[in-house]
Amino acid sequence: MSARAGSRLLLAGAPRRHRVSGPEPERLRLFQRLRAAAAERWDGPGDGAGGGTGSGRLAPGTPIRIALPGGRRLPGRALQTTPFQVATELGAGLAQVALVARVNGTLQDLDRPLEGDTDLELLDFSTPEGREAFWRSSACVLGAVAEQIFGATLCSSQATEDGFFCDVHMGSRTVQSAELPLLEEACATFARARHRFERLEATRQQLAELLKHNAFQLQQLEEVTSPTATVYRCGPLLQLCPGPLLRHTGLIGALRVLTSSAALWGGAGGQSLQRVAAVAFPSAQELEQWQRAQEEAAQRDHRRIGKDQELFFFHKFSPGSCFFLPRGAHVYNTLVEFIRSEYRARGFSEVVTPNLFSPRLWELSGHWQHYSPHIFSVPATPETLSLKPMNCPAHCLMFAHRPRSWRELPLRLADFGVLHRNEPPGTLTGLTRVRRFQQDDAHIFCTLEQLESEIDSSLDFIRAVYAVLGFSFRLALATRPDGFLGDPETWDRAEQQLERSLRNFGQPWELSPGDGAFYGPKIDIRIRDALGRHHQCGTIQLDFQMPERFELEYASPSGSRARPVLIHRAVLGSVERMVAVLAESYGGRWPLWLSPLQAMVIPQTPEVEDYAREVQAVLRRGGLLADLDGDPGTTLARKIRRAQLAHYNFQLVVGRRERQRGTVSVRSRENRQLGELELPRVLQRLQELRDSRVPDAEQRF
Repeated sequence: MSARAGSRLLLAGAPRRHRVSGPEPERLRLFQRLRAAAAERWDGPGDGAGGGTGSGRLAPGTPIRIALPGGRRLPGRALQTTPFQVATELGAGLAQVALVARVNGTLQDLDRPLEGDTDLELLDFSTPEGREAFWRSSACVLGAVAEQIFGATLCSSQATEDGFFCDVHMGSRTVQSAELPLLEEACATFARARHRFERLEATRQQLAELLKHNAFQLQQLEEVTSPTATVYRCGPLLQLCPGPLLRHTGLIGALRVLTSSAALWGGAGGQSLQRVAAVAFPSAQELEQWQRAQEEAAQRDHRRIGKDQELFFFHKFSPGSCFFLPRGAHVYNTLVEFIRSEYRARGFSEVVTPNLFSPRLWELSGHWQHYSPHIFSVPATPETLSLKPMNCPAHCLMFAHRPRSWRELPLRLADFGVLHRNEPPGTLTGLTRVRRFQQDDAHIFCTLEQLESEIDSSLDFIRAVYAVLGFSFRLALATRPDGFLGDPETWDRAEQQLERSLRNFGQPWELSPGDGAFYGPKIDIRIRDALGRHHQCGTIQLDFQMPERFELEYASPSGSRARPVLIHRAVLGSVERMVAVLAESYGGRWPLWLSPLQAMVIPQTPEVEDYAREVQAVLRRGGLLADLDGDPGTTLARKIRRAQLAHYNFQLVVGRRERQRGTVSVRSRENRQLGELELPRVLQRLQELRDSRVPDAEQRF
């Protein structure tokens, strides 16, 4: 590691004097006056009602019960005891690592007092919620420093799955790559100053006065529909932010500024901004570990593997759409056939549906109002048509095209149809974000009585597939979002059903409030790859809305008409994205059943090349992918090594003796010599290993 890189890692040490210009002092004084007034109201007498946050506010100091995970209970005082005080009392260093709290299911700051009886969970950096709060807080630091050293205006900031970014307005100026170390060191100094994150919930009018210096945040304020919103102060910075955030900046032990790039405020046509991306951790050691993981990930980048193994490419004449070469098409089609084999065993029927539809279909389904910017439209006569971005409305039409009986349910329709989504050009990233893709998309129409068993079966489907692919996974129940369709009672019923199924499944799961689809709650499945990274791929979504919108009905056993329930289900998700995830997780060392590089036939000398070609032909007729290295100018040892470095699962070496005996000498890509075997036996064993989809065929041969 260079001396410069090492100096950038360490943020600990003696604080430096750090002068700030920041907002006008009057703005900060107004913030403090409003915060003091809010604290006065907070400390005032309550209405004496009990029962925690669900009823009237308790008087300050009223005894409350604090329940912790595992069943432990502690006493507390309403509007006085904070989660941080609880962490301190529990000891074992918890106060040093806790970042935010979950209070009765809602995330909040550690210094915010508890209002009543509380189910309390303290979250650290190892939890998704803790990391998000940490990176959101780090974004405030980056935004404050960008305002100071560049004279920029912080427009917005966002925590992502792997860090955070700030969008700042700098007029015509840009952030140069040479300036990133300066920005990083200034963030280090700012963090060491231990600025507190101070929260204020204020009215829209008060916030408009506080933020009048920042036209971008005022515009965000206009989008707030509630009577109040939350603003945080961090040193000189005031930022509209829902929180929760950390207690102070000193908890940010290491920060790395990664890139700067152009962005647009509000999308195309908006003002030009600079987007500065970064990552931060509680300690320098964690940043070092992250850096090593990034270097490993760069070696495993699916775009690099795709080029080296000749799997796929992209072209400017079709942006966001992948060209799969023969080897890549093999991986793609093998994944699809794997899912098809599961469909056959699990009672799914595959269908084919059109690509072009009238926009009236998407208006009927409810997608148009939520999704129209992402739908491609094609001029046609007599009306404009749209390329389908999803399959579910077409499957509803398929269900409705003739009368249905309860005897047909559950009806499980599967579709690998091509989908198109108009993703912005700046978001297109290899196979992980494309405009043209296919999904292992299925929709299950069933009765209410069949719902539980169908969700249970869907979870079992997911577990079986991910076991073969080598993934562990996490589950999350995503509940009702803002702008949902339907009535709250129906949503409550659907969420309760999914929760029951998750409990029956027996694997840990977490709650993701507000992350459901607009038409129903869902179970999100995040797989964990070989690098420890998590990816959102599979999903199980419950939908009571679309059957209503399409007026779907079936004849019940009594002869009356009944409404089916719809389950949206995907295991791989986007096949393109899954190819990328697998390429990086395997590092290009594909398991035999999925590999585009199953066998390399290597003749020892040019005189046995004819026999080598016979061996290649036998393997290919047996359904295996076999290449031949007949390069006469390369030694045998180099050919073997070249095949192993290219990650061919097996090398089959042939010479005069093998030709005379009808055999091949087999090696694995780990250079294990597996012996000289008769060709039919080798073919049979390779087929057995391929068909059983084992992850370690080289060890089992």
